[in-house]
Amino acid sequence: MAVYTLNPLTDQRYLVFLKQHADASIFHTPGWLEALRQTYGYEPVVYTTCPSDEELTNGIPFCRVNSWVTGRRLVSLPFSDHCEPLVDTQETLCTLLAAAAQDSIRQGGRYVEIRPLAEGGVGNLLQHNSFGKSASFYFHWIDLTPRLDDIYAAFHRTSVKQMIRRAEREGLTYYGGTSEELLAQFYHLFILTRQKHRVPPQPLSWFRNLIQCLGPNVRIRVACKDKQPVAAIITCSWESTHYHKYGSSDPRYSNLGGTALLMWKAIQDAKKQGARRFDMGRCDITNENLAKFKERWSAIRTKLQYYRNPPPKQLDSGLQSTWKGRMAEGIFARLPDKWLVLAGRMLYKHMG
Repeated sequence: MAVYTLNPLTDQRYLVFLKQHADASIFHTPGWLEALRQTYGYEPVVYTTCPSDEELTNGIPFCRVNSWVTGRRLVSLPFSDHCEPLVDTQETLCTLLAAAAQDSIRQGGRYVEIRPLAEGGVGNLLQHNSFGKSASFYFHWIDLTPRLDDIYAAFHRTSVKQMIRRAEREGLTYYGGTSEELLAQFYHLFILTRQKHRVPPQPLSWFRNLIQCLGPNVRIRVACKDKQPVAAIITCSWESTHYHKYGSSDPRYSNLGGTALLMWKAIQDAKKQGARRFDMGRCDITNENLAKFKERWSAIRTKLQYYRNPPPKQLDSGLQSTWKGRMAEGIFARLPDKWLVLAGRMLYKHMG
């Protein structure tokens, strides 16, 4: 079975194929891939068994990451919670992964990584193709098919419903869109949040490029108290799924329920637009607090398993589990805002 590669940013068959495939996500789209290219310089490529003169019926998107710090690799996909291989048979999956692994070796790559969403027999199949487990996460999503009243009724009484009502009593105002003003408000809160968690923020250019490249499929939501921004989130949408991708807040106003208000607004908007699923993203398995927060929204928990070829010597168990990670966190916690932002701008392109 022959294998071909295509440029998903220029091959018009690719977007048509995505719109027809039930497993395609926002992370597969040309807009997401273009934002990765513009921000971090990653080169997107799709492996397929379909020649250029035929309709596209399968494909696995990757990004070529070339870093002088962390080396070369093929990743499907960097800074993406999941990226299901869009293939019709197990034979096709094995053929495409083998070709990607061979190309990576020829190009001096350290590894090929794949981040499937679906649970089931994929892991066993991958391990037969020299892939091994590389990292594990929890994944949460909310079923939007019930009536909106029933969705609300399933939320946790004190952690969610009470906070939404608190936001309404406090008179928090809500703004949505993609303006430069909303982006600036989000990013200011994002720096505060990342500083609290002792992690540098992604560069501002990443969010600007998402807005430019995803267009109407991305939205910033900001909650204000007396014109003071107190919480903000960024959501994305693709076909029947909406994605809660980034959240931020001012810890001084955390008791006002701003985040709960924005989440509820996003869920309401998704439901009105006919979405069937609200993707709440991944979280570290060690972060039970975040997992519980998502489950108080009646989110369903599953497991994300990433795989690499060749397999890593040890599983990635999170930054906090290593002494190097703890030391880095201590440094980041003490950096002024401008230096924390600079650190993020310098580091993230090497981390994908």
